[in-house]
Amino acid sequence: MNLIKKKLKAAKVMFISGLILGLILCVTIIFSFGGCGKPEIEEVSEKIEEPVEEVTTEEDEEEIEEEEIEEVSGAEITGNINILSGLEISNSVKNYRPIAVMIENHPESRPQSGLHLADVVFEVVDEGGITRYIAVYSSYEAEIMAPIRSARQYYAEIARSFDPIYAFWGTYPECYPIIESMDLDVLDGNSEVLAYAPSGWRDSSRHSALEHTACMSTVKLKEDAENYGYSLEGGLSPFRFKLDSVQSDRGNISNITVDFSTNQFKIDFEYDIDNNNYMKYLAGSPHKDRETGEQITLNNVIVMISDIANSGDAAGHMVVRTTQSGKAYYFLDGNIIEGTWERNSIFDPFTFKDNDGKIVLFNRGSTWVSIIPSIDRLTY
Repeated sequence: MNLIKKKLKAAKVMFISGLILGLILCVTIIFSFGGCGKPEIEEVSEKIEEPVEEVTTEEDEEEIEEEEIEEVSGAEITGNINILSGLEISNSVKNYRPIAVMIENHPESRPQSGLHLADVVFEVVDEGGITRYIAVYSSYEAEIMAPIRSARQYYAEIARSFDPIYAFWGTYPECYPIIESMDLDVLDGNSEVLAYAPSGWRDSSRHSALEHTACMSTVKLKEDAENYGYSLEGGLSPFRFKLDSVQSDRGNISNITVDFSTNQFKIDFEYDIDNNNYMKYLAGSPHKDRETGEQITLNNVIVMISDIANSGDAAGHMVVRTTQSGKAYYFLDGNIIEGTWERNSIFDPFTFKDNDGKIVLFNRGSTWVSIIPSIDRLTY
């Protein structure tokens, strides 16, 4: 009996010991699993630290922006302004997508209509020494622009720099596919080869010769553009703007003359220090609008030097380089700034810099741009 009691007591002790050991193992296992959660918390902590890298990136971007600001030659106007004129957008000043229009300058076509309302006018020599205009509108509506003439490759290339709606009155057959390759939204008043502009009309009272009678309107062209699904918003601009110089900082450079070919196409700009603008003359007479009699005045005058040559074809079409770079002369505030123009491709806007490589800031308002082959055709 005593032996049996001893065995039972020993078994009881072993059972209790095993039970205690099992409890210890369970507790150990539970704490082991609890410890597995810490790496996840550490991972979350690492993720929280990630925005620190983004802050560094933003600081780098701010440094880049500061570097860009340093390249500008003065205090720049920004904000709610028209991209071509720099004027504050209002009920009277619009900001529609640029509309670039071909307007002729044959002596028989004068006086023209609507040039005084353009934000920008480029003037380049054409066949026979006759110049032609690419007039670009965005700030104001022009109820009549005339006489409208045909496009050329280099005119289309210049227009392309504004990503505009490009309006003209036909072109020679070989030029149509060239214009089509430029990815331009076009409106042609004379042909359905690309996109016919039905709103164009002829005014026989302008001249007995049909070629000097074609007319267009920015208002009607926008209606044509909507019918073709063209956007009326957007566009590119080569200009950045500043306030006019105070009178004490204005210069006295006036009588700026650009000689394109013959005296019939020679233009002059006379500086008015009080109004801080330039009155335009054509062939020795004030260049006036046909309907209003208003003389064309400009806030900025630009003269670009580029390669211009006769193509040698039967029609005498010209070849004008509109990309890469060249010398440029900027007239504003009665002063002259010498510099360069640059353009990487026909799909880019022009860039205007001074001789220090800084972006030139222009006065708000209208700008006339003349392209000539050499500096000897410019006097001031």
